[in-house]
Amino acid sequence: MSTFARIITIFWKDILTELRAREVVTSVLVFSLLVVVIFSFAFSTRIDTAELVAPGILWAALTFGGVLGFNHTFAVEKENSRLEGLMLCPVDRAVIYWGKLAGSFTFTMVVAIIITPIFLALFNLPLFLPRLLLVIGLASLGFAAVGTLFSAVAINTRARDIMLPVLFLPVVVPVVVAAVRATAVVLADKSWSDMLTWLQIMIAFDIVYLVVSTLVFDFVVEE
Repeated sequence: MSTFARIITIFWKDILTELRAREVVTSVLVFSLLVVVIFSFAFSTRIDTAELVAPGILWAALTFGGVLGFNHTFAVEKENSRLEGLMLCPVDRAVIYWGKLAGSFTFTMVVAIIITPIFLALFNLPLFLPRLLLVIGLASLGFAAVGTLFSAVAINTRARDIMLPVLFLPVVVPVVVAAVRATAVVLADKSWSDMLTWLQIMIAFDIVYLVVSTLVFDFVVEE
């Protein structure tokens, strides 16, 4: 099998597991939806007010929901020594990382695609915002790159649910800030040039996260 085929195999295994258990997407979706609904009652839904507070609310919901989802990334592998079995597969450790990354990214995007229209409707914002999908995609890739790595780190600790947010949130701050600012540009209907800098920041950090995580993943799982 080619490297790409092995990555797809691991990715498809995670997809099938989620389709059967429905743990990750359901829990993250419910949590994120509750955050959005609560904030929609806390703030006025006038257009001028919504454009100020909406970007932060959206990314607070997606970020903290993502933490909840990443806790499950390697938790299922830890049961019944399945992680050890995965490590025994005759593949490079980077293949395992990219396979798990693809699954995490897919779950994050599914939740974001469901939550975002509901969020926009609750805050009386336009529903058709193609540029927002680009922002969500770039930010979700950064989240998945870091979350997959730190999920592998936290899985071997006793306080896994606490350790992952402590490691994850400080590292993804640049992506979150850039995503919030880019979202604000989209909601204000400004030009591409106004959001170009923030897109470049997200792309740069995504590349750094992917390269560094791929290089160190081997050492993480060996521990």
